[in-house]
Amino acid sequence: MNEYLQFRPDQSVLILYAKVAQKSYGNEKRFFCPPPCVYLCGTGWNLRQEHLKAIGHGESSCRLCGYMGLDSSPGPQTDSFKLSFEEQTEKRMFACAKTLYISDTDKRKHFRLMLHLFQSGGQEIGSFQSGLIKVISKPSQKRQSMKNADLEEQQADHGDYSVCDSYICYGCVVQLVCTNSGVALPPMVIRKVNKQHVCLDVDEPVSQLHKCAFQFRDSKHMYLCLSNEKILQYQASPCPKESSRELLNDGSCWTIIGTEVVEYTFSESLSCNPTTVSPVPVIQGLELNGGGHVAMLELHGENFSPHLKVWFGNMEADTMFRSPRSLLCVVPDISVFSGEWRSLRQPVTVPLSLIRMDGLIYRSSFTFTYTPEHSATSQLCTTIDRVPNSDMLIDTIHQEFTRSNFHLFMQS
Repeated sequence: MNEYLQFRPDQSVLILYAKVAQKSYGNEKRFFCPPPCVYLCGTGWNLRQEHLKAIGHGESSCRLCGYMGLDSSPGPQTDSFKLSFEEQTEKRMFACAKTLYISDTDKRKHFRLMLHLFQSGGQEIGSFQSGLIKVISKPSQKRQSMKNADLEEQQADHGDYSVCDSYICYGCVVQLVCTNSGVALPPMVIRKVNKQHVCLDVDEPVSQLHKCAFQFRDSKHMYLCLSNEKILQYQASPCPKESSRELLNDGSCWTIIGTEVVEYTFSESLSCNPTTVSPVPVIQGLELNGGGHVAMLELHGENFSPHLKVWFGNMEADTMFRSPRSLLCVVPDISVFSGEWRSLRQPVTVPLSLIRMDGLIYRSSFTFTYTPEHSATSQLCTTIDRVPNSDMLIDTIHQEFTRSNFHLFMQS
């Protein structure tokens, strides 16, 4: 466990998807936009393949494969999309499901995407779900108001372009910035689009599922355009009958959609053989009760089982299974992590993990912090109780925000 905590040979599955999906009617197929994407990250994927080769599997049977479909599909079926993973870096692979849709025969108002991963030789890796996706019949045509506009997200300043603390309205100057790399396009004016016509005189708030265009600020008739996967400038044509409108092509019309990402992280470094990792337990919240030698931590989440143990750093905690949504464990004493704990003057923070009986590790995004009594309480921690006969306080857990922000996705 110490080696795992030092080197973190993890395997992560990230699923990126839109929070809404438009229903298809009859024979039409309204593919999900933007298409759901999958990233496989971490050194653990290479270690898994090396282990399979070491026990006799050939190169061709070790390739990673996958299917993605709606959660009503129990396994790879004709309506699932076969994923072809391409290696972007040594530690990251990518695939995209471009032709998924939901038909009008499906009467659900919400659904989840289901990802099935396996090796090409047939070894199953596991199944992974997205969050809930709302089904709509068509985008709302109602005029958006300030009250129900749902796009405004504080971001850091980029260069000399500062973020405004208000709603984004058509006619405002905006800038598209990649939250991962910081790469930014030039400042542009966001315009409303109606039936491929730019409406230059509209100043209402921007909202999800609106059609829009991005006009280059230094040129009146030039717009951001996507053509054959290349970003270009497109020159719009003036409308002879209406001076406040200009005609665009398809590649210059964009849709604003809110997106989300789910992440599953695990490691097979302590297990004897690669095995099925699902159902993947997910910790969603923590609750601390009591103090001293009877301090208990309750974990709330999904897919818990009696075969899981809670670990504080490199120390296993006595764990009790309550239900698939609840685990209870005894908080280890601070002396386990530091023999000179009475003289500590700095907080001690340890990561929380779940380990299955066969050695499979599920790393969480939560940590547990022991704080010295004299220290001021951190903004991310709340003091729960004093531990009797010690100078330490057990604090609640704060979640590490280490993931990239996936708030908006602009897609033509």
